[in-house]
Amino acid sequence: MKYKQLGNTQISAIGLGAMPLSLSNRPPEADAISVIHKTLDLGVTLIDTADAYCRDGLDKHHNESLIAKALQQYPGDTSSVIVATKGGVIRPYGKWVRDGNPDRLRKTIRESYMILKGSRPIDLWQYHAPDPNYTIKEALTPVKEAVNEGKIRYVGVSNFTVEQIEEARQIVDVVSVQNQYNPWHRQPEFDGVLDYCQREGLIFFPWSPLGGSSRVKGLQDIRVIAELAQARDVSVYQIVLGWLRGKYSCIVPIPGASRLSSIEDSVKAADLELSTKEIERIDRQLSQ
Repeated sequence: MKYKQLGNTQISAIGLGAMPLSLSNRPPEADAISVIHKTLDLGVTLIDTADAYCRDGLDKHHNESLIAKALQQYPGDTSSVIVATKGGVIRPYGKWVRDGNPDRLRKTIRESYMILKGSRPIDLWQYHAPDPNYTIKEALTPVKEAVNEGKIRYVGVSNFTVEQIEEARQIVDVVSVQNQYNPWHRQPEFDGVLDYCQREGLIFFPWSPLGGSSRVKGLQDIRVIAELAQARDVSVYQIVLGWLRGKYSCIVPIPGASRLSSIEDSVKAADLELSTKEIERIDRQLSQ
């Protein structure tokens, strides 16, 4: 496994997006824990979660609780595992709603802290998405408090523009950004976010790196990706993850997985190095 620098620590070059393990079509708990254990067996040290990865508001913190249970039951060493969680989105009736209310953020940080560790700081806490009803300073004030109290080690932001990232960094130290980025959604390339992260030494986590459940099957229909996968004798998913990693060195993909075969395949992309010509070839077709 290859590694990247996050703050003063290291994380694996591929992470696990744990969200599929807790949504409405989630696998049985034993199967979900097996996926997390296999992930650790394969050398992955970054697991991405959120308090809102659940079925609805009554199921809050399900994903965090699942990860905590899996880590507790894992027979190996978990001291290097970084759990990156998020807060700032709520799930009324299964919807996704931004909520930057400082009091609710303060409460959910405490809950995440107790669920995930309870005795050591949350490894990485990320503001899930800016809420227009509250300023970034208002939303990040309880985050700064939690850092000072020893409840949070590192802070990241998600779904932020460059201007919002800069504003956040005036309030609290930020080490990562998590925005959507995949073959169908390449905005971070063009809005300056990726260039900013690369220049400033911030890790960029592309969420939905394979396009999400509605588009992932369409990767086979992108001719250049299918051709490169055949030529390299790898899956189309590995080609996409390799393309992401090859675009900017700050990128750490966090593909979701709910089956053992999915994470086994994704992890192989950590050793897949696409050439500059191959990356440019993919870029040209995606831009057509």
